[in-house]
Amino acid sequence: MAVHKRGSIVRRGLIGGIALTLTALTACGGGGSEDGAGSAAGAACEPSSGKVTLDYWSWVPGMQKAVDVWNGENPDIQVTLKTTPSGNAGTYQNLSNALKADKAPDLGQIEYDSLASFRLKGGLTDIAKCAGVTEAQPKFVDWTWSQVDFGADGKDGVWAVPQDTGPMALFYRKDIFDELGLTAPTTWEEYAADARKIKAAKKGQYITHFSQTDPNWFTGLLWQNKATMFERDGENWKVSVDRPESRQVADYWQKLIDEKLVATDLQGFSPALYKAWNEDEIVTWISAAWGYSTIRDNAKSTAGKWAVAPMPQWEKGQKQAGNWGGSTTAVLAGSKHPAEAAKFALWLNSDAKALEILNREGGLYPAAKDGLTMPALQQPVDFYGKQKIFDVFAEASADVDTEFTWGPTMTDTYRFLSDGTAKATGGGSTLGNVLKDADTQSADSLRKQSLKVTD
Repeated sequence: MAVHKRGSIVRRGLIGGIALTLTALTACGGGGSEDGAGSAAGAACEPSSGKVTLDYWSWVPGMQKAVDVWNGENPDIQVTLKTTPSGNAGTYQNLSNALKADKAPDLGQIEYDSLASFRLKGGLTDIAKCAGVTEAQPKFVDWTWSQVDFGADGKDGVWAVPQDTGPMALFYRKDIFDELGLTAPTTWEEYAADARKIKAAKKGQYITHFSQTDPNWFTGLLWQNKATMFERDGENWKVSVDRPESRQVADYWQKLIDEKLVATDLQGFSPALYKAWNEDEIVTWISAAWGYSTIRDNAKSTAGKWAVAPMPQWEKGQKQAGNWGGSTTAVLAGSKHPAEAAKFALWLNSDAKALEILNREGGLYPAAKDGLTMPALQQPVDFYGKQKIFDVFAEASADVDTEFTWGPTMTDTYRFLSDGTAKATGGGSTLGNVLKDADTQSADSLRKQSLKVTD
């Protein structure tokens, strides 16, 4: 896959990022270990004696079925799963609180964009010396492994195991588009035109919703337009949340909001949104590969009516895709059983049976190379009118800009975006102002971590 070839590009950005991170951590002395850069698993990461029970937090649908398989095959290492909201919907804050209270689970689902934030606060365990971890690197798509060793080829530790990726595409109600004589929009201009036709055709029907609680969704839209939010030069960070490319995206969606062409009273992954999907009120969703199961499982009355197309483009003929999410399984600081936790994390994200379950039940698009050739990703999908939808996501994956750079305090940046978006959708601000404010606030956040920020 093309993303493999471009992994080196990601690596260049991340190598410097982690070096700076370590410098800053040492300087500020924060975190849960001696160097403040996370928790060490110990020189040998020795296995525990006797039967072990691991606590694990995840929001992947159907995760319990994979855990059940593991528990059945590993009577001495039992996993207790707690199903949580998605990370920015509360789990990250709850994990942070649990870490402070020394009550964190052994394992947690953490997205790539938030992994550095948890390392900064000393919330992760380095599992590099746990059995089988470094040897597993070739099993995973190159750029995903760079996300968990921060591009240092294991010299700076391994802080999680990659789970999935989130190349984005357009889910749309093909039956409604057909009724209106519309085809899947290929440009954002066409998408806006379709939004007007869809609203005019039926009262209360919108082309999509604009959520206040999914800042990483909005980031995926920025990503498609190459609007990287952070840039690094040596040991200096430049915050570029507010830049021309991101303004183009913000102004576009602000116009849709102003014209009341998108629903602004629905939040992502909410019962209200699912009701709107089932009642034909929301007819598209720009989402990641894993979103296929979100619609399938929560809009069952619409089976066979959806299809998937590439993301609309800013210019006709472009081929650019965003990425939304993609997660890891991290061993959290304070775990008394890092060897067993790492063993489970490796199995969960590389075993053929586990990958099949996580794709079938949770819709995950695996980070494990073997997972990309699993039969389920080559087959037509009944819910989507027997379309081979994963062909679209495979193409999108190749079109994701791998130079997009995460900041080391992304959870703060997401909070700023989310808070600002709530004001914008309520009419008290604009998305342009949200970017401006988030830019300033993100720079302040970096400075509070003793990181160097340039204008």
